[in-house]
Amino acid sequence: MQNSESNSKIVILTPNLYEIDFYAWTQEQVSLLRNHQWHQVDLFNLIEEIESLGRKERQELRNRLGVLLGHLLKWQFQPEKGSNSWLGTIREQRIQIKLLLEDSPSLKSYLDEVFTTAYELGLALAIKETQLGEQIFPEVCPYTIEETLTPDFLTALN
Repeated sequence: MQNSESNSKIVILTPNLYEIDFYAWTQEQVSLLRNHQWHQVDLFNLIEEIESLGRKERQELRNRLGVLLGHLLKWQFQPEKGSNSWLGTIREQRIQIKLLLEDSPSLKSYLDEVFTTAYELGLALAIKETQLGEQIFPEVCPYTIEETLTPDFLTALN
């Protein structure tokens, strides 16, 4: 009877290009795909990267929406300190969100899901930057998604 341990093989993994030089790995994968060399494509890491891209798009939408909501709150609840900088940030975030949604229209369905979290981020920003007490701001977002994304909403009110 043989000892099963003597039959086991020790496999030493060496780092692949993905771990050593990400950019070079991306270029290699593009070349392999363009040349239909499917069997050489690093499928595991390629799948991971594609999933990651989707997450990054969602995170960017959530974060931009949070900044926008924070500045809308600042504009509404501390109007005496409103500045061109605040207006610029409001406009820029609306434009960037619009462009993001144009580039990835399927993210529009994610707006409803992320709006509450984005408001929490915006609320934290407004509290920090205005130094007004948390009790000053609404617990629930006072704006709809449509109002939030509409150019001139709230800024035209002051």
